[in-house]
Amino acid sequence: MMKKKFKLNIRTEAKIVTALVGIFFLIAFSERKQSGVVCKNIVVELENTRENHFIDEADILQIIESSGETMIGKSIDRINLRSLEKRLEGDKHISKAEIFGDVKGNVTVNVKLRRPIARLIRDNGPDAYIAEDGKVMRTSEKYSSRILLITGRKAADLIEQGDILKSDFGVQIMDMIEFIQDDIFWKAQVAQLDINEGGKIFIYPQVTGQLVEFGKPENIETKFRKLMIFYKEILPQRGWTKYERVNVEYEGQVIAE
Repeated sequence: MMKKKFKLNIRTEAKIVTALVGIFFLIAFSERKQSGVVCKNIVVELENTRENHFIDEADILQIIESSGETMIGKSIDRINLRSLEKRLEGDKHISKAEIFGDVKGNVTVNVKLRRPIARLIRDNGPDAYIAEDGKVMRTSEKYSSRILLITGRKAADLIEQGDILKSDFGVQIMDMIEFIQDDIFWKAQVAQLDINEGGKIFIYPQVTGQLVEFGKPENIETKFRKLMIFYKEILPQRGWTKYERVNVEYEGQVIAE
């Protein structure tokens, strides 16, 4: 029995070694075949275009051209593909870029775009978008995304950060945005968050007319639960136009006036 097991192990190891040699041979062959292949065509592949139309194929090619790197007519193995990837990823609309060539002379530029989840509006400068990873992206004349609006003094501060996750307050705002995005009702109902200088939030709803005094972005789930009680139990009994504002800021209270 011991001899059979020993022979079986030798055979298995031999098969593994043979397979590895074959893989190394194919890699070496592929590298030799690609060596000296001239770039004849640039193929741009954009992911997440349904959520982000801010840049297109022409913009990607322009970023590549602005690097000063000549691609068409140049050997692919002489093109600094990693440097071009980093340059593309320097654009805030782009989360990931991968560039690779094939033996036919095609260089594929695969670009993953960031998805905007809120728009930051300020009075004294251009607006911006918050992406799903917290990065702040510039707006574009090509496309305007219909998403949650954020206004007020703090909106300008978040734009200046460049990444809202860099501050504790920014993390709280992101938590609130994600809570709204993940709930079908609140995503449809909450149109705008206005944040004053002290960090207190006022919600402007889509349907009902009451201004919602939310307070700071703390105990988010509890406050939205109280607001839902106001919508479901109080407004149907008292009338949808009776109150101008509702306050859910304080623990254990819903104040309507």
